Amino acid sequence: MDYTSYRWIKLAEKAKRRDKYLCQRCLRYGRKREAKLVHHIEPVEVKPERAYDLTNLQSLCEACHNAMHPEKGGTRPGRRAE
Repeated sequence: MDYTSYRWIKLAEKAKRRDKYLCQRCLRYGRKREAKLVHHIEPVEVKPERAYDLTNLQSLCEACHNAMHPEKGGTRPGRRAE
């Protein structure tokens, strides 16, 4: 997956616009935090056919995105990012 491609950048922007530039995970906890990243709900490694599927994307703040990816140095799964 090329996260620098024109296709991905445009789709990620579309997802953030759809989510009103708010972190969808924070919203579930009653917080409003700006979303800077877009996350694949079903990982590309598991479902490569959904890599460019808008319904498989959610906008997240950096802390929540890190929490969703403990293998990349984020927090433990299931733990809320602060």
